[in-house]
Amino acid sequence: MPSTIAHERLLQLLEDARRKRIAVIGDAMLDIYLSGDVDRVSPEAPVPVVRVRERRHALGGAANVAQNVVAIGARCDLVAAVGADQGAEVLRDMLEDMSIGVASLVTVSRSTTQKTRIVARSQQLLRVDEEEDADISGSDMQRVLDAVRGSIADADAVVLEDYNKGVLVPAVIRAAIDAGLARNLPIVVDPKFKNFFGYRGATVFKPNRRELEAALGAAVDVDHPDAVPATLQRLGVQHILLTLGDRGMALFSSDGEVARVPTVAREVYDVVGAGDTVTAYLASILAAGGSVLEAAIVANIAAGIEVSKLGAVSVTAAEVVDFVDHASELPTL
Repeated sequence: MPSTIAHERLLQLLEDARRKRIAVIGDAMLDIYLSGDVDRVSPEAPVPVVRVRERRHALGGAANVAQNVVAIGARCDLVAAVGADQGAEVLRDMLEDMSIGVASLVTVSRSTTQKTRIVARSQQLLRVDEEEDADISGSDMQRVLDAVRGSIADADAVVLEDYNKGVLVPAVIRAAIDAGLARNLPIVVDPKFKNFFGYRGATVFKPNRRELEAALGAAVDVDHPDAVPATLQRLGVQHILLTLGDRGMALFSSDGEVARVPTVAREVYDVVGAGDTVTAYLASILAAGGSVLEAAIVANIAAGIEVSKLGAVSVTAAEVVDFVDHASELPTL
């Protein structure tokens, strides 16, 4: 299978994506960056003292996927669970500033997931996680289920973004996939280990190699992928898009087709957030009528742009077009 896309086709897909609406369901997080200087070691313990010069907030997890969806130009409704706390207020304000729908944010009886990174001289010294990752249940789960069904009713594609923080419990996963299938929508899944085999019916299942091997309990040889058809059948999904880091991606389809999409990254500064960028572009291009291979190719280009930046940042459609316009050549199979 060819792994290139015509320039005119790329422009048409990106333009069509702007008229689509993506329902992103999963674990939203608030990332906090404290940046400063280190001049001394604490007299209280053998640890550096960081004098904070800057505090910055960023969207993480499913919220970062939503951020990338609107950067493409599509509309997005985010279904996620947040607490009744300051972190939720900051998260909600940031989403609204980016024109991301917040009507489906569900306030639950737990804290908003926050990850605070302390950075000095471009080096991360410490990360502090504030989170409750037990599965949601009871009335909290019921309100999430109601939000899922309402969001998918008006969507053109569905994303399930799992970070193992308790939102994508089996009942929520099943309700989302059933609602998407009932409307014949493309469904993109970014899984984690806990419910790895619970996404039967999804269009594209996007693990990285480590996640797939951990779930299968065996190594995956992408150059001789004889076991992948059995894995597709076991998962019950139409396609597996396996992300391979600096080796690009491998797309395995239930009809037996296999395609390799080599990386386009020229320089890699930071891989944080690249998976979220891929997920957003996959869903948006599929919603626009692109094939799974076309979606993978465009998502791969966007990921190559994202890793050349520092931190989890969004990649716009204009950046993808500019990259293609100025690339001497794009990799082929």
